[in-house]
Amino acid sequence: QVQLVESGGGSVQSGGSLRLSCAASGYTYSSYCMGWFRQAPGKEREGVAAIDSDGSTSYADSVKGRFTISQDNAKNTLYLQMNSLKPEDTAMYYCAADRGTVWLLSPNEYNYWGQGTQVTVSS
Repeated sequence: QVQLVESGGGSVQSGGSLRLSCAASGYTYSSYCMGWFRQAPGKEREGVAAIDSDGSTSYADSVKGRFTISQDNAKNTLYLQMNSLKPEDTAMYYCAADRGTVWLLSPNEYNYWGQGTQVTVSS
């Protein structure tokens, strides 16, 4: 049974940093694609960053140069380092996992989701 548990969210001021973590269990971690997604109130869930099973990464244009996705296969943990945060980054952040993902930043490609962690950035 795939389980994903996010942590690390919080409230920061504009320009600040946060690091999100996603602890995965119940499957062979290294064989899955992993992604970070976010959803603000009244908006659709959108892809933020993703990492393929071969280690290649993808980023939404809005976070390129500010966010970095990484993983520790030994710990079955996915990370999202978020720097230079902006108020528009405020959202619930979710990690997701699946196999055979083609469009890494598309929420529709993922069947396994965590419960989310809130990120709030104040101006």
